[in-house]
Amino acid sequence: MKSMAIISRAAIAVLSLSLTARAVAQDLPIEPVALPPAVEQGVDMVYIDPEIAGDIRWRNTKLDEITFARYAGAPLDLIQAINPLYTDLRRALVGYQKQWGSLPQFRIPAGPDLRIGSQGERVTLLRERLGLPVGSRFDDALAKRVSAYQRVHGLEPDGVGGEALITSLNQGAVHYGHVLMINMERARRLPAPGELKRHIIVDAGSARVLMYENDALVDSMRAIVGTNETQTPMMAALIRYANVNPYWNVPPSLNRKLVAPRVLEQGIGYLSERNYEVFANWAGNAPQLDPAGVDWQAVKDGELELRIGRRPGPGNSMGDIKFMMPNALGIYLHDTHNKTVFSKADRWVSNGCVRLEDAHRLATWLFGAMPKGRDPHVEERVELREPVPVFVTYLTAAATGDDVVFRADRYHRDAAVLARYFARELQLPATAQQ
Repeated sequence: MKSMAIISRAAIAVLSLSLTARAVAQDLPIEPVALPPAVEQGVDMVYIDPEIAGDIRWRNTKLDEITFARYAGAPLDLIQAINPLYTDLRRALVGYQKQWGSLPQFRIPAGPDLRIGSQGERVTLLRERLGLPVGSRFDDALAKRVSAYQRVHGLEPDGVGGEALITSLNQGAVHYGHVLMINMERARRLPAPGELKRHIIVDAGSARVLMYENDALVDSMRAIVGTNETQTPMMAALIRYANVNPYWNVPPSLNRKLVAPRVLEQGIGYLSERNYEVFANWAGNAPQLDPAGVDWQAVKDGELELRIGRRPGPGNSMGDIKFMMPNALGIYLHDTHNKTVFSKADRWVSNGCVRLEDAHRLATWLFGAMPKGRDPHVEERVELREPVPVFVTYLTAAATGDDVVFRADRYHRDAAVLARYFARELQLPATAQQ
């Protein structure tokens, strides 16, 4: 996506609200646009609705080298109300520094995988690096220690000293401490105790949705979120209504990558069998087109842009319900009839929106019961009596008691923040002797 010129937060709000108003008036989702720059990309949120930004937006304080070094990782929760996730991560940081930061910090040369039975200088270095007695043999004790390190650092706990393990060790404990600090800053942007009656957190880092009521976590579920190319943005908005038996406006990218190639392969019957409709453009009054008269090769090549919609039904990608939090980024939460993907480890496969493992359960929590439309073939809007805030964040570390588990930085946001604020980090010594 093309980047936008830097604009003020007020301008972002005006842009979002004006685009949203037009979309709501036309009853169309807005085609996703480039994410406006927040105060600090990779840490802050874009606040869509002033109703929830008023008491919380102050946390989007501009970071610089001085303020980040001074406050990141600080026990701010001891002097002000902060989301409990901040406290959990702060305690995990202390525990991490004690367990892993106190070990010898030096680089281990690359080489063949090390496993039970391996011997040599690299095994000696690995034992020292992980705090084990001096030795040159890869034994059961070292395998267990490697597995423990792997579990904490988001690696496959196979007990093998492979390339991923060596790369992680060579980054050093200070690096991971800084990653925890970045995640603490993200947690600081979330609601503090007593601020909201109900709210939802979508964590694109773990691909999960969490529901809170009176500050207590009452439910959670798996989610499908955006790929690295179509990232789910960090944002906060209000769910205002839901569309039951939703109509699906196919994203333009899928028109090119999916629909047009299938039509070229299978004929226009592909469209009618799946209840697709074709319109000249994205305007609310766009004329409907006869698919037989469309140059589908031009659509596939990106030379002709149409709006293709799919009527409500079993094969609709929106499932039975879509939760609308109007915003200019085109992001919302929705059901899906394909539940198999939720059992997979890789759930970063959407075009940016959030698919829900159990949308009916979320609907029951929001509305008191799953809303029912009068006609299963017609989309119907159901207003939510009281809008519920949704905070979309990106956590690449999770506290587990006084311990921590790091996750993959799938959107490379940690890397960007680390490069900006910690580029002057001292590299680990090349070997234990230096």
